[in-house]
Amino acid sequence: MKFSESLKKNRDFQVVYKKGKSFGNKYLVMYVLPNEFGRNRIGISVSKKVGNSIVRHHLTRLIRESYRLHEEQFLCGYDVIVIARTTAKDRSYHEIESALIHLGKLHNIYEVEKISD
Repeated sequence: MKFSESLKKNRDFQVVYKKGKSFGNKYLVMYVLPNEFGRNRIGISVSKKVGNSIVRHHLTRLIRESYRLHEEQFLCGYDVIVIARTTAKDRSYHEIESALIHLGKLHNIYEVEKISD
């Protein structure tokens, strides 16, 4: 089982913003930058524009849980920042999960499980 850390320091966020590659969809934006740690570090950012603290924390938990459940499919060795857009505010878990997977596939860091016969 893989284990991811949190990206916490502002300095780390700034490096990923400046040097990383970003893709976005209707609900989320994802920045990805390879790191030298051999494991993923994930950071989640939800602006005050999205809503009050309850709404922001709820969205953060949805994104973190979506990532946790699909952690096995994400390639290792990346710093990943997920930013919630204001349109994500009233979305269900499944919509957030599908948006996260979509962005992982765009960055080529999400591998779909192969079904063997």
